[in-house]
Amino acid sequence: MPRTVCSRAIRAALLVSALACSAGDPGPAGPGPTPPGGGGGPGVPDLGVNAGFNGYRPFPDDNPWNTPVDTAAVDPASDRILTSIGLDLTLHPDFGTNPDYGIPYVVVDGSTAPASVGFDYSGESDPGPYPIPPNPPIEGGAAGTGDRHVLILDRDGHRLYELFDARPVSGGWQAGSGAIFDLTSNALRPAGWTSADAAGLPILPGLVRYDEVAAGLIRHAIRFTVRRTRRAYVFPARHWASSSSNDSLPPMGMRVRLRSDFDFSGFPPQARVILQAFRTYGMIVADNGSDWFFSGTSDPRWDDAQLNTLKQVPGRAFEVVKMGTIVQ
Repeated sequence: MPRTVCSRAIRAALLVSALACSAGDPGPAGPGPTPPGGGGGPGVPDLGVNAGFNGYRPFPDDNPWNTPVDTAAVDPASDRILTSIGLDLTLHPDFGTNPDYGIPYVVVDGSTAPASVGFDYSGESDPGPYPIPPNPPIEGGAAGTGDRHVLILDRDGHRLYELFDARPVSGGWQAGSGAIFDLTSNALRPAGWTSADAAGLPILPGLVRYDEVAAGLIRHAIRFTVRRTRRAYVFPARHWASSSSNDSLPPMGMRVRLRSDFDFSGFPPQARVILQAFRTYGMIVADNGSDWFFSGTSDPRWDDAQLNTLKQVPGRAFEVVKMGTIVQ
């Protein structure tokens, strides 16, 4: 896939046109034996759409998504990069009670029949097959025109299957790209490869889910987007999606964290849990999109009023965590 594409939305639009002419805190690193029936158990996700994880955390404890960064050094370019994103722009939770927002997922077991998937970007996609259940949730709905992500967690196989621009077709599915992740491993995508996300990262481990907020603790970094990125990526990302060499722009995979001097004690409970995750684990740039939009799942149990208080938090409340080697 060309590395100079500026956004997944643009890639999708171009495709339509063309068709027409890697030590975390203590916690379970992987699911134990799956009990019979649909329900999970301690450390084993339930089955179904947006199912509870019961304390399960995808990937090992020392995976980049699960590694605390609250004591990491600040990157020397932090001020410059945050200025390019927007110091006075504010956070936006891109999820809530409205089922039209958020990125859904489904948990399946080993009995789910495999489905064949064809890919538009087959050179950077894992061929599968993919255990797609009947009528899986699609981001934006069955008639959605956005990224149309389909995320599937196989709790028995300990695998995560993710598709971008997924559409059912006769005899199977067609997608823009697809990636399969071994949830017991820290293995990354091949260098330069995308995934179902522009940065070549998994999506599900970076979503804010209701069950973990209700439990009072998020134990992973959170996925977020910015409008403009650099033609570069930094660990754990593997892919860029820009043609700009401006070093004031963030590379894919860059991580920010909430500053230690930002007082969020007055925020409501759901917001406080999320803000603590921003301070402990931070947010990772995963795609081009609206500035400071962070991802989660739709759930009728969210309190939208509480989530909306996060829109008071400005970009200047964050700092860029020191980056490693920047690939460009």
